[in-house]
Amino acid sequence: MLLCTVVGLLAAAPLALAAKLEKVADFGANPTKINMYIHVPDKLATKPAIVVAMHPCGGSGTSFYSSTRLPSYADSNGFILIYPDTPNMSRCWDVQNAATLTHNGGGDASAIVSMVKYTLNKYSGDAERVYIMGSSSGAMMTNALAGSYPDVFEAGAAFSGIAFGCASGQGQATPMAANQTCAQGNIRRSPKEWGDLVRNAYPGYTGKRPRLQIYHGLADTLVRPACAMQALQQWSNVFGLDWSKNVTGVPSSAYTQVVYGDGTKLEGFFGQGVGHTAPVNEQLMLKFFGILK
Repeated sequence: MLLCTVVGLLAAAPLALAAKLEKVADFGANPTKINMYIHVPDKLATKPAIVVAMHPCGGSGTSFYSSTRLPSYADSNGFILIYPDTPNMSRCWDVQNAATLTHNGGGDASAIVSMVKYTLNKYSGDAERVYIMGSSSGAMMTNALAGSYPDVFEAGAAFSGIAFGCASGQGQATPMAANQTCAQGNIRRSPKEWGDLVRNAYPGYTGKRPRLQIYHGLADTLVRPACAMQALQQWSNVFGLDWSKNVTGVPSSAYTQVVYGDGTKLEGFFGQGVGHTAPVNEQLMLKFFGILK
C-alpha cells in the first residue's frame, strides 16, 4: 500500500508542475505556425526578466518544461519562462533555413521573437534582460537567435548545439536527415568565416551581441564536440576575444571550462564522458545571465 502511494505521488508530480504552464493562442506574427507556452510565477518581479527555453528534436514545450529546474528558479526569483514548441520537421527547429538565419527574415526565429514581444508588453518585462537557452536542436536555435536577433537577447546558453549557420543549405537539421556534415563536425571554416556568417545575418548592425555559454559532451556522437569548438571560434571572432585559459573541474570534476577574454562574454564547458545531450546546469547558467547572484 505504501509503495502504491509513493508511486502515485511521483506520477502526479509532473502533472502538478505542468498545470502552471499555459498555452498562448495568439501572440503575434507566426509564419511557421509554432506554439507558445508560458510560465508566469504567482509572485512576479517588477520588470521581470524573461528566459526562452527551447526543446530538443522530438521534444515539446511541455516536456522541456518538466525536464529542468527552471520553473522552480522562476518561482523563487520572479522571472518569466517562455517555452516555444514546434510541431514541424520531426519537432526540430528550422536552423538550416535562410529565413531563421536572417534578421526579420521569418521562420521559427521570427515567431519566437513575436513571443518575446508579446510577453514584454503583457507583463511589463525588462527588454534588457531577455535570455535564450536550449538543448540539442534548441541549442542550435539558441545560436541562431543570438546571430539573427542580437538586438533582442542579452545572453544565451547552448547545450549540445552547433554554430550559427553551420547547417545552412543542408536540408533538414534533424538526426534523420541524410546530410549530417554539420552535426558530425565536418564543416571547415576559419574563425573569421564563421564570424562572417553571424555578421551577414544582420548587415550594418553595430550594437552589442548576446553573451554566450557553450556546453558540450566530449562523448557526444550525435552532435560532435567539434561543433561546440566551431561555435566558440565563431563567437570569439564576433566578439574579438582570444582564448585566455582552461579551468579543470568547473562546474564539476568531469568538466573543463574554456574561457575567452575575462569570461563575461563567452565561455565553453566540455564534459568528459558526457554524451548527447549535456545536462542543463541551471544555477551556472542563471548566474551567467545575471538573474542569480
